Amino acid sequence: MAKKDILSKFNVFNTVLFASLVLAGCASMQQPQGGPRDLAPPKVIKMIPENLTVNFNAKKVIIQFDEYFKLQNEFKEFSISPELEKPPILKTKQKSLEITFPDTLEKNTTYTMNFGAAIADVNESNVIKNLSYVFSTGPELDSLSISGRVTNSLTGLPELDALAFIFPIERDTLFGKNKPSIYITTDSSGNYSLKNLRKGTYRLYALKEKNGDKIYQQNLDDIAFLKDSVVLVDKNRDSMNLKLFKENAAALRILDKKLNPDGSISIVINQKLKSPEVVVLEPNNLDVSKKIKWSKNNDSLKVWLTDLGFDSTKIVLKEAGKLLQTIMITRGKKDTYQRLLTATDNIEGKVLPPARHFKMTFNFPIESSDISKISLLEDSVARQNFTLEKDSLDLLSYYVKYPWKPKKIYDLKFSEGAFTAIFKAKNKEFSKSFELASKDNYGTLSVKITIPEKDKAYVLEIVNETKAVVNTIPIRQDTTINFSNYKEGKYFIRVIYDANKNGIWDTGNVSLKAQPEKIYNEPKELSIKANWERNEKIEIPKENPI
Repeated sequence: MAKKDILSKFNVFNTVLFASLVLAGCASMQQPQGGPRDLAPPKVIKMIPENLTVNFNAKKVIIQFDEYFKLQNEFKEFSISPELEKPPILKTKQKSLEITFPDTLEKNTTYTMNFGAAIADVNESNVIKNLSYVFSTGPELDSLSISGRVTNSLTGLPELDALAFIFPIERDTLFGKNKPSIYITTDSSGNYSLKNLRKGTYRLYALKEKNGDKIYQQNLDDIAFLKDSVVLVDKNRDSMNLKLFKENAAALRILDKKLNPDGSISIVINQKLKSPEVVVLEPNNLDVSKKIKWSKNNDSLKVWLTDLGFDSTKIVLKEAGKLLQTIMITRGKKDTYQRLLTATDNIEGKVLPPARHFKMTFNFPIESSDISKISLLEDSVARQNFTLEKDSLDLLSYYVKYPWKPKKIYDLKFSEGAFTAIFKAKNKEFSKSFELASKDNYGTLSVKITIPEKDKAYVLEIVNETKAVVNTIPIRQDTTINFSNYKEGKYFIRVIYDANKNGIWDTGNVSLKAQPEKIYNEPKELSIKANWERNEKIEIPKENPI
């Protein structure tokens, strides 16, 4: 072969080799782009031995998945029932999970391994829900079951991913201390089914938890339970329905207490009090002049003391005259406080709702006001026939009352010093422009209510689409209720069967095995349309047992 031809072929070879290396290098530098996000958890391909195996005598179980996976929160999520003195050891190998048993298994016993949320894919952490493996060391599997539905006590709606679980009656003392070995999470319809159970007597619970530890914590979690134990003998127990509620704390505890930068004292507690009382023990001369504002649910409050010359103060909380807690608040001798008097109002998007007064809510209790420092313009014309009134039920609120007219522009101006609060705090100049909303944009709902039993009490609540309470009315007889000037939207009626006739909904108590007061959610949607009056009839059904 001629030397020229050899050189030519060598150059071609080098060119091809270089191009191949460049392409290979480019390919190694790039990650696949785009495509839909992976939302699917790993899938089980095979279990060795098979799930639901009888006469089990293997030393380990192998579960094969269709993709790489990871174990997360293994000690919190994984459980085996009955428990073993030495728990199984979980180990990942490629796309397989190996579970070995260092402890001896009991004869003729059905075991259930629950993996909770322990297994997830590597990239997106998609979790396999309710994965379990069941086997028996004897010739038969335990085959009894407990099933039902978990709903929310207030809304009546099903609870997704609530934890339904049981404790054998002899181990019920572990409730609230240890996680259960037998559990399952509910589906989107709130349904659950605890399977492969042995004969016995159980306590049944459901939990909607915050931190995922599977242990009931009263201050965080919603709880549900059956008052009576569940006995499994020779047939399954279905329709074991549970209603979740937030339990009131058995003992009052202070969640937060502080002396704020403006000189007010904030206190947050873990209970909703019914008849609260506050007494300033030290300095006792400040008790008479104190100002107090409780939250709507009576689970937090603000206290204003008119003299902050103390080193410390003792504040006592009482419920219906009974001492609950003594709170100590200290202050530094050189502490100073910034007090800027401000106010919020009830104007909604520069519009005052019809049949309403202009309302201001201040951040300090007001001691005096000067109406001469307030001016009102109606379509740029000064008006004098307005009044200023203090809210008799709220020490922080004032009303400006005037015969507001539609299609008029109002300008309210509050000059500096129009209001003087405690500590001699005064407002800076502020103003507000608005107009009266047209009644054509609001509707009225008239509801005729028929109660089932004349000697009982009920509490009717109107809730909006988000299930927030808009209005609350106690009723003890057939009546017609008018809800005037409501915004257009969807509303619903909820009825509380007020067993103790105290006008509020009382939650349950786990330790006393007391269920919450029952609630009826009227299924009919009560839509209110603008400039429309709707009339409805609702017959409250007779209270049914849970």
